[in-house]
Amino acid sequence: MKILVTGAVGFIGSHTAERLKDMGHDVIGVDNFSPYYSKSLKKLNETALINKGIRVLKLDLRSDNLNDNLPKDIDFIFHFAAQPGISSTSTFEDYFTNNIIATKNVIDYALQLNDLKLFVNIGTSSIYGLQATFPEDVAPKPASHYGVTKLAAEQLVLQKSREKQMKSCSLRLYSVFGPRERPEKMYTKLIACGFNNEAFPLYEGSSTHLRSFTYVDDIVDGVVSVMDFVDAVDGEIINLGTEVEHTTQEGIDAVAQVMDMEIAINHVSARAGDQLRTKAIIDKARRLINYNPQTTLLEGVEKQVAWYKANFL
Repeated sequence: MKILVTGAVGFIGSHTAERLKDMGHDVIGVDNFSPYYSKSLKKLNETALINKGIRVLKLDLRSDNLNDNLPKDIDFIFHFAAQPGISSTSTFEDYFTNNIIATKNVIDYALQLNDLKLFVNIGTSSIYGLQATFPEDVAPKPASHYGVTKLAAEQLVLQKSREKQMKSCSLRLYSVFGPRERPEKMYTKLIACGFNNEAFPLYEGSSTHLRSFTYVDDIVDGVVSVMDFVDAVDGEIINLGTEVEHTTQEGIDAVAQVMDMEIAINHVSARAGDQLRTKAIIDKARRLINYNPQTTLLEGVEKQVAWYKANFL
C-alpha cells in the first residue's frame, strides 16, 4: 500500500510512519517543519525516517498546492499535522489555519485520489473538555482553542463519510509519551530538567491531575490497526489510550525513580484550558480494532530516558 502521513516528522507521526514502513508499505511523509519548537529535533526525526527509506516532503498544508505536489495513487492517509497542545505562544490564527484550513485542504486532495481506502484523522482527548473520561458518543465540550479547532477538523473529515464521498475515521488520542516527545511536553521536560539540574515548571494544582499516560508504541498499535478494519471504522470516532490513570505527581516520581535523582520543582501559575482528568474509555477500540495497550508507565519512562540519553547527552 502507498500511504501518506502528514505531520510525519512530529512525535507520533514519525513513529507511525516508521511502523508502516516496517510493515512493508510505501510511505510518504509530509511536514512543514514549523518553528513551534526546535527544527533540529524535527531534523533528527526526519533523518530517522530517511534512513528507513521514507520520503519526506516539506509542504505547508495551509497554502501549498497538494494536487501538484503529491501522488494520486495514495491508499491511506494518516493526518497527524496540527498546531499542537495548549500554548500561550500560539495564536487563535495558528490553531485555525493549521487545524481547520490545513485539514480542509487535505480532504480536498483526498477526494481527488483514484482509490483512497481510508482517511484517518488524528484527534485528541482535548475535544472532550476539562474532563476527558467519556465514551465517544458523549457531546464534546472543548475548553481551549486547540480542542475547539481539533473538533472542527474531526467533523470536516467525518462529514465526508456521512456524505459517502470517502471512508474516514477519527482517533482521539490520550496523553501520549515516549521517545521523540516534544520538548515542552511533560516527560521530555522532566528528563531534561533532571539531567541539566534545572527546576521543572509545575502548573499550580496540576500535581493531582489524572492522566491516561499512554506509551507511544501502544498508540501506534491502535493507529495502524484501523487498516485491517476499514468498513468497521468508517464514520467512527475511536478513543485510543490506556485505561490506567496516574497523577502528574506519579509521573514525576516515575522519572525520578528511573533517573535515580530528585527533580526540583518550580511552581508556576495554572494554565487556562488544562484538563483536570483524562481516562481513556476504550471499549469501542477493543471491539472494533482489537486494541489492547500493554506498556506500563515505568516501562515507557525507562525507554524515553534511554532515548534522551542517546540523543542529547
